[in-house]
Amino acid sequence: MDPQWRSFAPFHSPLHPCPALPKAFMVPPNQYITFQPSGMQQFSPEDALKHGTLWQPVHSPYTGVLGDVRHDG
Repeated sequence: MDPQWRSFAPFHSPLHPCPALPKAFMVPPNQYITFQPSGMQQFSPEDALKHGTLWQPVHSPYTGVLGDVRHDG
């Protein structure tokens, strides 16, 4: 699993008839970078346009819960 994804199992009462489903959420890397340090790794201009950011540590690819889903069209 991608290290940006976190998961947890919610509380499940023994009296509740339905099973508790595990929950997952994504924590983007910009939550941990409080300021832009000097010398941060950068993508090339062409790759920056593809990734949506200039800085490599801030790149967070969206793969969805089910994995990499790409739509052609």
